[in-house]
Amino acid sequence: MTSLQSFIQSQIKKELPDIRPGDVIRIHQKAKSAKGEDTLSVFEGQVIARKHGKEPGATITVRKEISGVGVEKIYPLYSPVIEKIEIVSRGKVRRAKLYYLREARGKNKKLKRGIISGSPEKSKTAAEPPKIEEK
Repeated sequence: MTSLQSFIQSQIKKELPDIRPGDVIRIHQKAKSAKGEDTLSVFEGQVIARKHGKEPGATITVRKEISGVGVEKIYPLYSPVIEKIEIVSRGKVRRAKLYYLREARGKNKKLKRGIISGSPEKSKTAAEPPKIEEK
């Protein structure tokens, strides 16, 4: 293994969640404040594209509407600036690239949502009705 390959392997994070197009994710990114202090900046939006698979140059495109204006950010997945990535909800989609959401308005912009397995707010025990004994 060459020194370049060993460097690339050291940069790859192992604990990335399974991010797919249609997911709503929250990205925690390190940022420098005006005073030079490290702060965390959070960007929550919908993943409209994932490129380059699991290689070191893999990126995701995240889109969010702010005051009626669409904002898109492209994040390198293995960047040391990204502190953590949380999946808020899953979207049920049939395409790999959701660029049509840029032009969609109203109901056409809405995707079907799925439940994330293992999420604490959607547990089975809380959804079960109480058992009634019959005499």
